Amino acid sequence: MSSLFLRTLRDDPADAEVPSHKLLVRAGYIRRAAPGIYSWLPLGLKVYRNLENIVRQEMDAMGGQEILLPALLPRDPYETSGRWTEYGDNLFRLQDRKGNDMLLGPTHEELFTQLVKGEYSSYKDLPVILYQIQTKYRDEERPRAGLLRGREFVMKDSYSFDVDDAGLEHAYQLHRDAYQRIFDRLGVKYVIVAATSGAMGGSASEEFLAECEVGEDTFVRSTESGYAANVEAVVTPVPAALPIDGLPAPTVHETGDTPTIDTLVDWANGALDGEYTAADTLKNVMVKIRKPGEEWEITAIAVPGDREVDFKRLEAAVEPGDVELLTDADFAANPGLVRGYIGPKGVQESGFTYLADPRVVTGTSWITGADEDGKHVVGLVAGRDFTPDGVIEAAEVRAGDPSPDGRGVLETARGIEIGHIFQLGRKYADAFGLDVLGESGKPVRVTMGSYGLGVSRLVAVLAEQMHDDKGLVWPRGVAPFDVHLVIANKDEAAVAGAQELAAQLDAAGLELLFDDRKASPGVKFKDAELLGMPTVVVVGRGWADGTVEIRDRSTGTATAVPIADAVDAVLAAVRGEA
Repeated sequence: MSSLFLRTLRDDPADAEVPSHKLLVRAGYIRRAAPGIYSWLPLGLKVYRNLENIVRQEMDAMGGQEILLPALLPRDPYETSGRWTEYGDNLFRLQDRKGNDMLLGPTHEELFTQLVKGEYSSYKDLPVILYQIQTKYRDEERPRAGLLRGREFVMKDSYSFDVDDAGLEHAYQLHRDAYQRIFDRLGVKYVIVAATSGAMGGSASEEFLAECEVGEDTFVRSTESGYAANVEAVVTPVPAALPIDGLPAPTVHETGDTPTIDTLVDWANGALDGEYTAADTLKNVMVKIRKPGEEWEITAIAVPGDREVDFKRLEAAVEPGDVELLTDADFAANPGLVRGYIGPKGVQESGFTYLADPRVVTGTSWITGADEDGKHVVGLVAGRDFTPDGVIEAAEVRAGDPSPDGRGVLETARGIEIGHIFQLGRKYADAFGLDVLGESGKPVRVTMGSYGLGVSRLVAVLAEQMHDDKGLVWPRGVAPFDVHLVIANKDEAAVAGAQELAAQLDAAGLELLFDDRKASPGVKFKDAELLGMPTVVVVGRGWADGTVEIRDRSTGTATAVPIADAVDAVLAAVRGEA
């Protein structure tokens, strides 16, 4: 350690918000180069390499073949797939000296598809699974949380190529199983959830989420079944339609200054018979949606008044389009939209699209805007008085909602995405004309899968899940070193003995971090706790009595062993036999 390129910090970095960011910087594993961009220092790089090797071992074991594609890419393939436009501001775009448009790769479906198209031409060449472990670039608007959301990150992305859907399903399952082996080897607490495909396209899609309080992804799971899903992928159970016959006609009321759901409910409970809640009202949120290459279109999103519009769900529903709330200028340009008093009639008569939550079924009766300032309509019945132009999953998902599989109710939790697997199907094969000659002698369109795993992000996830109030607690499979040997005794015999013990442990094949610094024992112990090696060996006061101390970082237990037995005892601890 006296020559190791390492400086530990006693205080948390000012820009760090989550434990993993604080600890990885304080322990000298990473250093910030720019917002969302980090340098790997020796200890951090060792963790990253160990983790990368576990991923590589499991990918190779399942039949994947590793290649490496460039990170600097031409525009044309992404223009062909449509993602030059779809990725929007998240794409790093640049030009070479000749003015050619280039990009820094956010993901590589296009390049893999082109590669296979150029190399393979027969069904006999397939199936094949190719993968790479490579740096990706996305221009995050607000990079945060250290390695958890950066502009530059390392991902393992793999792609399967098959001649039929049965082959794709097999490749998908191979990846699913391999991911579980990887995360189980690492000791990560994770859940597999149904997900949306987003800009990737395709059909079946699942995310692997590491359970974590600071996670940016909210997911739900049933209290009575194995159902779990990212909130963007939750499909609302649709209530049965209600009879319309006999329902009173809608009536328009002067409601005064009631532009919010709360003020509208207060009015209803004071002016109408019965008791009303926000769930009896219909909230119409005005947005504008822009599909790639098209103009903005004004759209109403109708949800029960007791729920908010979840913009992550809304964005997933309109992917790959963009969505924004209407501005003051938009309202001014469209006088038929009376802010605070908007109803389905005003939206549709203005020529705009009206999309409703799945709960707005035929026969449901609502209190909603009457499209005039200070007026609402009571008893507006879906399917009789208005018909939505479509259904959209945009309302917030809440704990206690019925599970989509019909078993139990939902509970919410937070997680960090560490893997995402997709059955892409033929989206990219269609875009690039990826065909092979089939067994029948006719061309067959290839079907693809895409499978991502966040390698650099996993370093932060492990730090997030595996730490205590003293520092990091690395699992053995990825720790920078097997053993951290601390000299906590200035006696010449103890120093000489520690150096001999270090040589013996090294000869036994262990990777050893040897704290030979002239620092105080207190400083050394604090650094040992902060750095987080799984086994710490202390040559301290016990040396005079013929013992050394072996500490287990994860449990905090310490055991004194005779010096003569120290190497065997350390080997047993490292192998998990102690």
